[in-house]
Amino acid sequence: MLRFRNTLTGELEPFEPIEEGRVRIYACGPTVWNFAHIGNFKTFVFYDVLRRYLRFRGYKVTEVMNVTDVDDRIVEQTIELKISIEELTTKYLDYFLEDMATLNIEKPEVMPKATDHIPEMVALVEKLLANGMAYEAEGSIYFRISAFEPYGKLSGKKLEGNQAGRGGRVDAQEYAKADVSDFVLWKAPKLEGERSWDSAIGAGRPGWHLECSAMSMKYLGETFDIHAGGEDLIFPHHENEIAQSEGATGKTFARYWLHSKFLNIENQKMSKRFGNFKTLRDLLENGVEPMAIRYLLLSAPYRTQLNFTADGLDAASASLERMRNFVRRVREAQSAPDGDGAGGAAAARMLEAFQAAMDDDLNTSVALAAVFSLVNEVNPMIDARKISDADREAILAAIERADGVLGVLALGEDESVPAEILELVAQRTEARRSRDFRLADEVRDRITAAGYVIEDSPDGTKVRKR
Repeated sequence: MLRFRNTLTGELEPFEPIEEGRVRIYACGPTVWNFAHIGNFKTFVFYDVLRRYLRFRGYKVTEVMNVTDVDDRIVEQTIELKISIEELTTKYLDYFLEDMATLNIEKPEVMPKATDHIPEMVALVEKLLANGMAYEAEGSIYFRISAFEPYGKLSGKKLEGNQAGRGGRVDAQEYAKADVSDFVLWKAPKLEGERSWDSAIGAGRPGWHLECSAMSMKYLGETFDIHAGGEDLIFPHHENEIAQSEGATGKTFARYWLHSKFLNIENQKMSKRFGNFKTLRDLLENGVEPMAIRYLLLSAPYRTQLNFTADGLDAASASLERMRNFVRRVREAQSAPDGDGAGGAAAARMLEAFQAAMDDDLNTSVALAAVFSLVNEVNPMIDARKISDADREAILAAIERADGVLGVLALGEDESVPAEILELVAQRTEARRSRDFRLADEVRDRITAAGYVIEDSPDGTKVRKR
């Protein structure tokens, strides 16, 4: 049975969706004012593994990931740069989508922008004003935390924990409040040149928390299955989402809350102050392969702190190459007509162990160990030429099924070698036959520079994309 560690209860709980066979997920997405850093992408890879595994288990998945394209930082930056919100955020959203594709992160079914959903946010604020959960002060509108008795049920923090200055970016500007614990829903413009929207509740712009509640309920309903995010969002962001959503509807907002731990860089918290702030593009510019980054980010269970190191990247690259070589060996293994089916049986055991690990709150570390157990078990069978065609099909199908969740092998990609590379291989073979080893080495270097690897073996020379 699939089980998740629910932040709301602190318990490992069996997963039971509201609607049989269908799962609705809301995942807190990027704030598009800058490049996402590698810690963000640990969370985004977790979202991707979650949705992929739910599909692996047979569920139809609807994932909504919001795009925050208006908040204090965005407003302040656009004023400073003298550009529009659209000009700033469109650029960084495009970069984010490129980075997602680079890491083989599937695009969610819905990626709503906050600025496209102002009417829904205004309607939610009107509900809260009507039932006394919100109030107006100096043109801004605030949520009255004292009116929501269960406040703190997600984080364990109570009213005194939400004081001014502890809400991060939501308290970046000073606003009048009836109580320091209250948080802003709708912000009246305070800065010269600040973007605002005219509405029935006055001119202003939405608070960060309000955006997520309005968009999640529009696309997933007033109650949905899973709300996911990074651990830094538990308080105050997700706590405030619960308060304003349940305060407006009187219904449970999300049934399961899943939170990913962030990562350290070389045993140190990632921070611009420490000079170790890394974006995906920083790593790519240093020659790191994208799938090695993805592999490392998912190698630790999502609730586990990951130490992101150069040695860890090297190990991830080596593990990834080992998996790729295994797939090639299985594909190219000489068929044994009288195989005993041991390879197919090993593949079945791997899938069983893989699913058991992933059912245990997405334990990707143990799931990867199951894949490598198959590698260790089957490689000697290949050496002994005991793999039948049926074994080969079963093993490749099992690896493809597991990688449908892990997303690191890209098994569907075209692995054919271009004619010009095959011509170079033929030139090198002829040079070696003629004992012109200097020319053979030069041709090998040209093949390597083009991104391909030469492998010489007793069975002949093979070439593959690096």
